[in-house]
Amino acid sequence: MTGRVALVELDEATLVARARDRDPASFELLVRRYQRRIYTLCVRMLDGASGEAEDITQETFVTAWRRLPEIQNDAAFGGWLYRTATNKCLTVLQRRRPTVGLDEHHPAPDDHDPERAAGTTAAMNALSDALRQLPPQQRACWLLREVHGRSYQEIAGLVGTTPTAVRGRIARARAELAEVMKPWK
Repeated sequence: MTGRVALVELDEATLVARARDRDPASFELLVRRYQRRIYTLCVRMLDGASGEAEDITQETFVTAWRRLPEIQNDAAFGGWLYRTATNKCLTVLQRRRPTVGLDEHHPAPDDHDPERAAGTTAAMNALSDALRQLPPQQRACWLLREVHGRSYQEIAGLVGTTPTAVRGRIARARAELAEVMKPWK
């Protein structure tokens, strides 16, 4: 157990370097650190399609394991994962029309006030529908910024555009979402 504790305390760059040398325990820790965040990004980008999100999350980590030798900057592993997952989600979205709402996988909290719970559910339905209507690139930028807290520069790198274009996409997404969400303010 002592080796495990010491491994957990290692920084990301060291874990990536060790995983590149095919240390499965180091890679497992990287997966544990990022799995939930990558899955959350995927499920939201894919309109709550948890099965597809699980598949893409798994594909992202399989790709990471295979392509570890290609990663130039060990400290950039997290950004590389986000970029890989985002691109895989955008590919899926280009191939199909989304059909599942977000709130089916993120139900409203158990609230003792039925009117408030109904309002929360309605708001989540409206947000889910509004997100579904956004173009995939706008949705990706908005989710990466608003849900995952990524910088404009980082998002630009993840989706392959400029920070100025990211700002524009996020501004348009915010405007559209704000319009749809007016009744719930």
